[in-house]
Amino acid sequence: MLDRTIQWALTNRLVTLACATLLLAAGGYAAFTMPVDVFPDLTAPRVTVITESHGMAPEEVEKLVTYPIETAVNGAASVRRVRSSSAQGYSIVWVEFEWGTDIYQARQIVSEKLQLVGGGLPEGVDAPVMAPITSIMGEILLVGLTSEDHSMREVRTAADRVVRRRLLAVDGVAQVIPHGGEVKTYQVIVDQERTRALGISLSQVMEAAEGSNENAAGGVYQQDGREVLIRGVGRTNEIEEIGATGIFV
Repeated sequence: MLDRTIQWALTNRLVTLACATLLLAAGGYAAFTMPVDVFPDLTAPRVTVITESHGMAPEEVEKLVTYPIETAVNGAASVRRVRSSSAQGYSIVWVEFEWGTDIYQARQIVSEKLQLVGGGLPEGVDAPVMAPITSIMGEILLVGLTSEDHSMREVRTAADRVVRRRLLAVDGVAQVIPHGGEVKTYQVIVDQERTRALGISLSQVMEAAEGSNENAAGGVYQQDGREVLIRGVGRTNEIEEIGATGIFV
């Protein structure tokens, strides 16, 4: 076969030279227009699914949360590999697709599968969510906030409400995760002896605390061609108002 090819090339020299010239031109064009990257992204299209399960041990997370999600996404179209990691209170599932799969199409496929498995998860487990589109070649920047005039809680509040939102607005930033400091929270400490004496259960206290911090819509009042929005403002940030919440038995 090789001898015949050489003999044909020697017999048809003009055709051979023309083909060689075309190949040389195509190779030169490809070499000059080929994108060059110092750190090329060699990761296949991947979707990360994160599920938070409060208070569950790693064995329970693996059996009751991670396994159903893996089973649901395993049979999806163009899926080449599924990996997972289960820890205390967290489940992470990585779904890798075939090379060339559009990442947005891959996320749509995973989203449809998660809707099927969401109703079968145990009570108290948050709905599975997909992490932002990232790559293992992505860069991580650590930003530290310090202050001599503000408390750790005030610094953490500024990081959550100001710095994080502005960083997410920067083009190319996929995710911002604050760490450290003191997160501002309101805790309701129940006196068990008094609640037992009054015949009040813990669930009633929780319902009263949740209901005391909600706004209610009252519709629209119309008069003389004008509309006035009626609403009940129940949200509060004052500890005294939260403590004065009534419980109806």
